[in-house]
Amino acid sequence: MNPTPTDPSTKTVAALDEHATPMLRHALDGLCEFFQTLTPQTLSEMGQYYSEGATFKDPFNEVVGVAAIEAIFRAMFSQLDEPRFVVRSTLLEGVRACIVWDLEFRFRGARHPDMQRIHGASWLEFDPSGKVLRHRDYWDAAEELYEKIPVLGTLMRFLRRRLAH
Repeated sequence: MNPTPTDPSTKTVAALDEHATPMLRHALDGLCEFFQTLTPQTLSEMGQYYSEGATFKDPFNEVVGVAAIEAIFRAMFSQLDEPRFVVRSTLLEGVRACIVWDLEFRFRGARHPDMQRIHGASWLEFDPSGKVLRHRDYWDAAEELYEKIPVLGTLMRFLRRRLAH
């Protein structure tokens, strides 16, 4: 069966980007650059990218407001060594965007300070001025974090094997 022209499966990334305004593309690119160069010193610039009433949710947090979002990333810098985001791809359609990213870091005070990596994606919605109104992070806390913690990791890997088909 051939897809019809209105079939959503026929849309390409380029076609989806056609509906995004240049201002929102610029906002998304700026946000990606901000996160890839994020430091404790640049956290105060969060308000340039997020609206005052923005919401943020990830597997551990659900907050409202720029100050609360900034606090989450401030905590990240206090709990991890050398955290840095690497943006792998982006998709923009209208006022919605998806960012696929890796967070690379070392556990602070770990006996074996190997570089760790969390693979994730962020779903964003922009307001009319190009600031983030909603930010939702998706990543598997069990696989990406818990399994890397020595004692808990052993238990999580055991449970994963037991529950697998």
